[in-house]
Formats: sequence, C-alpha cells, structure tokens
Amino acid sequence: MARILVFAGSARRDSLNKKLARAATQFAREAGAEATFVDLDDYPIPLYHGDLEAASGMPANARKLRELFLAHDGLLIASPENNSSMTALLKNTIDWLSRDLGEGRGQDSGLAPWRGKVAGLMAASPGAFGGVRALPHLRQVLATLGVTVLGTQVAVPRADTVFAADGSLADERAAKSVRALAQALADAAGRLGG
Repeated sequence: MARILVFAGSARRDSLNKKLARAATQFAREAGAEATFVDLDDYPIPLYHGDLEAASGMPANARKLRELFLAHDGLLIASPENNSSMTALLKNTIDWLSRDLGEGRGQDSGLAPWRGKVAGLMAASPGAFGGVRALPHLRQVLATLGVTVLGTQVAVPRADTVFAADGSLADERAAKSVRALAQALADAAGRLGG
C-alpha cells in the first residue's frame, strides 16, 4: 500500500490550500493509499541560514518533518501562490529538508527525503487562475531534488466558493479533478514503493 504525505504550503489556520489538502487526504485514502495529513504550522522552523545550520545543525522540527518525508512514498502538495510562485514557508521547508546530515551519504543525504518519491501538485486560490502560476516553480524545485512529479496537476479557481461547511469539496468539478489526482498518485506511488 502506498504511503502518501499530504500537506499545504500555508500556515494560515483557514487556508484554502489546507482545506484542499485535507479533502485530498480523504480522496487518497479512498484510492487505497495510507494518507497522512500534516500541517506545517505544527512544525515551526526558522528561516534557513547557513550560519544557524553550522552552529546548531538542523532544527528539531525540521528533523521531525524529514522523518515523515522519509517514511512516505508520495507527496501530495497544495501550494498557495505568492507573487506567481510558491510560498516562503514551502520553500523554506524544502530548503531545510534538503540539507545533508552528517556525512551526507545514504539516509543522511539531503536528497534522501526526496529521491525516489512521486508527487502530485495542486493549488487553490480565490482568483480566476486557481494558483496555477506557482506550480511550475514548485515542479522545477522538486524535480531538481529527484522527485518524479506527475504531469497532471490541479488548480482550483474561486476556491473560496467550493468548500462545504464541513471542509469537503462541494464543487463536483473540483472534487473530480482532485480525486483523479489522488488516484493517479496512489497508483504511481504504489508502483514506486512496492
């Protein structure tokens, strides 16, 4: 069974992308995956700084996140769009988790949490483009780290209108797209992880 880690690149409590990630977690479970939702706001880490890393090493919360990444076959990421790119939170998380531990070989390599993983990308925005402009940047960064990123991605425009009060996707078109992405990721991660 594929293990998929689902998260949003937002710290906001009522983030549309967190809602999207939570809905996608359920779809991934329905697709037969063992899906774990993680809130990056529960793992606060300082802005990456080489001097801080040299003095103190990787922060404890970054190490905890790194272990979660290592334990999963796939990543399902809901990325908000900030100025046509990914958020500082998401980029900072990636930057810390890609740092070498110890001698940087095997599981200590900064590539270990990424290499061999498969990822599905999605975005939600109240705007007309649904956050799609951030996804090529995220795709490029993940591919550089050795992640296989699915060609299909999902952008949910006018996302402030698509969720029901319980957080589920009330918009059938959006739900169908996210369900299909979750299924494709579960299938791909199952092949890679199996």
